[in-house]
Amino acid sequence: MSTTAPETPMKVLVYSDDANTRSQIRLALGRRPAADLPLVEYVEVATQPAVVARLDEGDIDVAIVDGEAQPAGGLGVCRQAKDEVYDCPPVLAIIARRDDGWLATWSRADAVVSLPLDPMALANSVADLLRRRAENRLPAL
Repeated sequence: MSTTAPETPMKVLVYSDDANTRSQIRLALGRRPAADLPLVEYVEVATQPAVVARLDEGDIDVAIVDGEAQPAGGLGVCRQAKDEVYDCPPVLAIIARRDDGWLATWSRADAVVSLPLDPMALANSVADLLRRRAENRLPAL
């Protein structure tokens, strides 16, 4: 029996202050975003300090941030992470309005998906980011 996907799950951090939004993201993405990737394990966080703490641990493969999160919006959290976290994982920003695309660029998000969530677009974007992370992860300090 031969499988192409690695066995170790990849960790996806999901940041939103809204538990319903986190649930929608998990449901839209599913357990395996692409056949060539392992299962994903979700790490849900609801505050900016929790995002920073989890990213500092160094075991997150992709972060998904809610641009509408309160009080710290996901785009600001993304920019902070890109500035401050060693080997920051790729970040996908979820924005409510297409016109917020410039903010996602400012935040240095690696990918952007607009609401309402399209499960295929989300899975494709996250799969691309997971593949990139697997190829480019830096060694631990």
